[in-house]
Amino acid sequence: MAAKTRVCAVSYLNTAPLVWGLKHGPQKDVFELSFALPSECADNLQTGEADIGLVPIIEFARQPDLVAVPGCGISCKGSVRSILIVSKRPFEDINSIAVDHGSRTSVLLAQILVANKQGKCPGIVACAPEIGSMLDTADAALLIGDPALQIDPEMDSWQGHPVHVFDLGSEWEEMTGLPMVFAVWGVRKEAMRHGLQETLLESAAYGQSCINQIIRIESQHLGLEISLVKQYLTQNIHYSLSRQEHVAMNLYFKLAADLQLIERMGEVPFITESVLTA
Repeated sequence: MAAKTRVCAVSYLNTAPLVWGLKHGPQKDVFELSFALPSECADNLQTGEADIGLVPIIEFARQPDLVAVPGCGISCKGSVRSILIVSKRPFEDINSIAVDHGSRTSVLLAQILVANKQGKCPGIVACAPEIGSMLDTADAALLIGDPALQIDPEMDSWQGHPVHVFDLGSEWEEMTGLPMVFAVWGVRKEAMRHGLQETLLESAAYGQSCINQIIRIESQHLGLEISLVKQYLTQNIHYSLSRQEHVAMNLYFKLAADLQLIERMGEVPFITESVLTA
């Protein structure tokens, strides 16, 4: 019996609709499924421990042999709610940002956005994802995923000190007028075969059909208000990728390269029939 294709997905709330079919639906047991932080998921692809991964888009600059699966991913159009900068300074005055090891795409996004405001990139400081220690270490804290959902985006103080909270999805839209894509399915070239894209798209469609169940289960699991989870999964996060999202991804890479944060690269490669049959 041939070994199952190994799929590593991100363990955050925003991935639940994409993988619901793989976990609970008709697509269950098609793949060998595991979960990890975004950076760990990317590393598993790079080392060959996974064949497919739901990876931060920056991985297409770090791993040039990856091919993206078209049709679904994790993006926002305006406020994303789960990628926040909490800062002791106004946005244009941020000189340093504390980040945790799970962040990659969001770190470059923060650097791009701050550089757009002040003309230079802020320094990046690695730190545990705890807002107090992060703000003790740097001017601002970058919080992503489920920890960011625990933060009130309207707050103006933290432990008695004034702070500003910035939603990076909103900041990106204000700067570019485009959606922001955070993660897509990436496939190692040697693992590509017919049916992969269809299975992943069918899992996402199954998740959308079960969205109310997902909201109820995940809100209980994470201890979050149902209303917050509902707004997040149905309004903040978008799961389909269109041409506009492709344009946004390529602009993100261009801006990062302009700031010499990555090597300049071509357009993100997506699976096509010609690639599958090559």
